[in-house]
Amino acid sequence: MGKIIAVCASQKKGMRKKNVGEGILKIGFGLEGDAHGGDWHRMISLLGMESIKKMSDKGADVGPGDFAENLTTEGLELFTLPIGTKLKIGETSIGEVTQIGKECHTKCAIFKQLGECVMPKEGIFIRLLEGGVVRSGDSIEVMA
Repeated sequence: MGKIIAVCASQKKGMRKKNVGEGILKIGFGLEGDAHGGDWHRMISLLGMESIKKMSDKGADVGPGDFAENLTTEGLELFTLPIGTKLKIGETSIGEVTQIGKECHTKCAIFKQLGECVMPKEGIFIRLLEGGVVRSGDSIEVMA
């Protein structure tokens, strides 16, 4: 079992996201108020603090939301979860892993600074099966 460290949103695409502390996960959209929301297989993006720490250990000044992830987690090795894995998020939300990593077309500022970025390899994406409120401090767990 893991924990939600941050719930992050941005009003425009291409920006780092800010930790808003809590949000509403909506079926058919994703995180309410986030520019990346929409009815597609990448409704919600997740990245572990463990992955963020790899970049900070290399000298990047980064934290939750800086990789444009919606949910920053701790305690689960997200990128090892098979596609189709179901995750219980908070009390009521359920997501299904749809994609591991992504192609980085524009090479973000972190990549330009360090020559690498973890989101394309270690970030994951889910679609929502059940929605609800999510808050920093909530649990996130792999469903059996």
